[in-house]
Amino acid sequence: MGLAFGLFVFEPAFAASKGSKEINWFEMSMALLGGLAIFLYGMELMTDSLKVLAGDRMKMILEKLTGNRIAGVITGAGVTAVVQSSSVTTVIVVGFVTAGLMNLSQAIGVIFGANIGTTITAQIVAFKITKYALLMVACGFGMMMMGRNEKIKHWGMMLLGLGMVFFGMGVMSDAMKPLRSYQPFLDLMTTMENPLVGILIAAAFTGLIQSSSATTGIVIVMATEGLVTLPAGIALAFGANIGTCVTAILAAIGKPRRAVQAAMAHLLFNVFG
Repeated sequence: MGLAFGLFVFEPAFAASKGSKEINWFEMSMALLGGLAIFLYGMELMTDSLKVLAGDRMKMILEKLTGNRIAGVITGAGVTAVVQSSSVTTVIVVGFVTAGLMNLSQAIGVIFGANIGTTITAQIVAFKITKYALLMVACGFGMMMMGRNEKIKHWGMMLLGLGMVFFGMGVMSDAMKPLRSYQPFLDLMTTMENPLVGILIAAAFTGLIQSSSATTGIVIVMATEGLVTLPAGIALAFGANIGTCVTAILAAIGKPRRAVQAAMAHLLFNVFG
């Protein structure tokens, strides 16, 4: 926690140096990495707290509300919106299929819904409410410190995590502003007009950090700053959805054929859906 709050004080110092036309690559790199770390840590806090708040309900929902594919899609979208990770939902589905608690038809419906639910993070990030980030952090921290029961503390953790997500986006946005007039970077961005290049880059990056939401968030920041065109942004977002399949594929290794088929359905949906 101390590291995360230590990163908060870095942003004003970076902002003070933005007036210079010279790009300070060290400070920019620090801001980008720090902003990404805050973003990912905030996502982790939200995920952990929401898992606890949901408890065993998530398992019960997946078991009971997947009788048909439409119900499965709705369930997958709802659960993923709660845990903020399609990878988590898909890994759970693979586990359920392995345990014989869910057939392949049910699993496919939930996986399709999971890919819909994960877009909620991108929609939240796209809303311009980053100016309330530190207020969320303060309120969430206060609830964690002064909450009288674990439930209130976990709600505080969720709010703190959400605030960190928005703050991390703000730090990354400020860090990228000097690139708007940096010609070599603008030339590099023109290569993103080739959809295949954008897809491969985003898929590889998402596979490494295991978060399509983080990749999509970065793309939104770049689009906000005018650093990528709409076609390039779409290619990057598409690649992020492909890269997030790595987690499910890894979870299915060594599992029964039905589990592998569920993971492959996740991959095929993101490639061709």
